[in-house]
Amino acid sequence: MNGVVPGALHSGDQTCTFTVWAPAARQVALRLLSPRRRDVPLIPGERGYYSAMVSDVPAGTRYVYVLDGVERPDPASRYQPEGVHGPSEVCSRGFHWTDGAWQGLPLTDYVIYELHVGVFTPEGSLDAIVPRLAGLRELGITAIELMPVAQFPGERNWGYDGCYPYAVQHSYGGPLALKRFVDACHAAGLAAVLDVVYNHLGPEGNHAGDFGPYFTDRYRTPWGPAINFDGPGSDEVKRFFIENALYWFREFHFDALRLDALHAILDMSAEPFLADLSTDVERLRKQTGRKLYLIGESDLNDPRLIREKARG
Repeated sequence: MNGVVPGALHSGDQTCTFTVWAPAARQVALRLLSPRRRDVPLIPGERGYYSAMVSDVPAGTRYVYVLDGVERPDPASRYQPEGVHGPSEVCSRGFHWTDGAWQGLPLTDYVIYELHVGVFTPEGSLDAIVPRLAGLRELGITAIELMPVAQFPGERNWGYDGCYPYAVQHSYGGPLALKRFVDACHAAGLAAVLDVVYNHLGPEGNHAGDFGPYFTDRYRTPWGPAINFDGPGSDEVKRFFIENALYWFREFHFDALRLDALHAILDMSAEPFLADLSTDVERLRKQTGRKLYLIGESDLNDPRLIREKARG
């Protein structure tokens, strides 16, 4: 299933392409808040997408979308420097990676250390973890699994009620700090695993429903409304989360994603989200030659979750 990459994609020459899926709104505009305030009309496209390529947009520009006169952060925001209620920020995609020779580890070699960024060090930041990686390696650890880092309310949190899946938590250091962390892991011979949550979004700061049918009332999860993976508009919702997974692999060089509570991803469609996700990650693995993995958490004891697609 091909689709559009949502969010603000910066080209490096102060040009930025903004793309948002907003079929629920009658009028959609982009409001740039810095370095100078201006409104930019977005061009409606197919399937409820709006987009515009805008010049004179340096990295660090703050922005919101205006839906029928109401300001909202970008659901695919890459950075929320003022938290879940503040504007989104355009991020540079550039980074000096030093892990070009890293191809990953066989999954059978993974000895995983699950780590909470906020409590692992007194500083509670990604950068503060880096000097301690060698010590973890000496323990025999071969893979570091970060608990969720998607933007959540406040400064410290378990991470499972994040509401901006693409945005790295500002109090942990943001996207550049996460790239530095992964690069340092690979330099230390450690695989990097990220815990992601695709079964719900947290309640505070969650405005995705104002843009489109991200949620469904056909099902409920223990944490609130279920993600709409099989109702009207669900193709674009699936694409939003599939692109999120690919984003972590491509932009941040993660080796594996740990998928939270698969039993709470309720999807009765002919082409289930998890199957499409697996297909796209496998395609990326072949394109890059890297060892990439999806690691699922589920209490269903269903062997189909780990069986090769060809075997059903």
